[in-house]
Amino acid sequence: MPLSHHHIRTTVDAYLARHPHEREQLGVLLDALDRTGEDIASRSTFTGHVTCSAIVVDQLGRVLHVLHLASGKVLAPGGHTEPTDDSLAAVALRELHEETGIPPRAVTAWPGYETVPLDIDIHDIDAHPGKGEPGHQHFALRLLFRLHTSTEVPVVLQEDEVGGIEWRPVDRVTSPTLREKLLKLPFQVEPETANASALIHNDRGEYLLHLRDYFPGQIWEPGMWSLLGGGREPQDATLEHTVRRELAEEAGLDLTDLTPFGTEYATDDAGATVPIAIYAGRWNGDPRELHLTEGVMLAWFAPSDLHRLRIADTTSDLVRRHAARNPAMRSGPEPEEERLASPHGTVPNIIGVHLYLERPDGTVLLGLRHPNSAFAPSTWHVLAGHCEQENAIACLIREAQEEAGLQIERQDVELVHVVHHIGKPRNPPRMGLFFRARTWRGEPKLREPDKCLQWRFWDPTALPDDLVPYTRLAIAKIQSGELYSETGWPA
Repeated sequence: MPLSHHHIRTTVDAYLARHPHEREQLGVLLDALDRTGEDIASRSTFTGHVTCSAIVVDQLGRVLHVLHLASGKVLAPGGHTEPTDDSLAAVALRELHEETGIPPRAVTAWPGYETVPLDIDIHDIDAHPGKGEPGHQHFALRLLFRLHTSTEVPVVLQEDEVGGIEWRPVDRVTSPTLREKLLKLPFQVEPETANASALIHNDRGEYLLHLRDYFPGQIWEPGMWSLLGGGREPQDATLEHTVRRELAEEAGLDLTDLTPFGTEYATDDAGATVPIAIYAGRWNGDPRELHLTEGVMLAWFAPSDLHRLRIADTTSDLVRRHAARNPAMRSGPEPEEERLASPHGTVPNIIGVHLYLERPDGTVLLGLRHPNSAFAPSTWHVLAGHCEQENAIACLIREAQEEAGLQIERQDVELVHVVHHIGKPRNPPRMGLFFRARTWRGEPKLREPDKCLQWRFWDPTALPDDLVPYTRLAIAKIQSGELYSETGWPA
């Protein structure tokens, strides 16, 4: 299937989450992404279009370059997208194979760069009247791979386009921005094994779960309900390729769109922590019609059904988090129980936990929410999350670790403010619990770039203008020592 606008957009957003200082210099690319009806993956879009390069590093830390005959320049292998390319990584790998003969199975995505480019560059391309091409710009996305074989890979050059190849040390990489980023990489780190699973949901808000075979000692989580997925294999260039291959092999499923959702930190039989990349996708089919090759069965379950299943806590929490952020799509009238009841009725209140993290200099941690966030897009907010099947402090500790890599101990947490607020008239009321962490370990990191673009400590007397209103209120109340406030309720 052709590259989707959404896939390109989320990839660029993830890149900017790591390099927010490059937002201005990539403004022309962001403007192109904001224009509707324009296919920036197509080479015939002369307002500017996407190209992809494969940055391949060998066992000695050298970077692959090719001599492009058309331009006379020594560059990384790469080129335009084709309608058959299903991902940006697939473009880079196809160009690598076409130009050098190096097959995709000979490389693997660099750990941590499976879905995020190492570098994005915008450069001008001269007009070619003979081809009917005016001058335009290339939005070059550079994907990072490692040659994972110690044996020599045979090279077969694309003779009409490539004049030769060269493995250059990092300090001689031709692109300055690429060279700068490569010099910061820990080249001694070997690629890690990785796992990927699919969080598949339907329009009714149900989730597809897989009942595993009961073979204790032979398979992981025997006899338990889990997500479809598995471990990365040598032919998988990215973790998205891993999850797509597993879906096809285990159930014959081919989903149009899969979006990175987060990482599940599961525990294996030996007690070791296993990171699992989670990709979310929507499907409305009947699981009984799928051809299941592993396990016992597939079935839909609502989040409210999970308590009666034999399922790992991490998987159950993952489903509930996704459900809280992605309400079911329904047609027809709203269910009666979801409507806001009269003031005399009983209305369930949503509980949210918020981390008030204040450094010794008095500055307070805020995060800039992703432009695609359902709540407060492109707005600053404290680190926060919804309580699930857990107590409030456990939720706070989990969210701090998942979102920012912060380690907080229960005994170091104190409640400093409660705000009872309501948004639009039909929204359910919410109770926001603000907890102060007296001490913590670690510095804020972007663990979920699809939700938060950057972390920053702000002076409480000079907070950003685009701050969630009830968060501004809560910070002011905490500063003055007040424990409770209300906002959004009718007078």
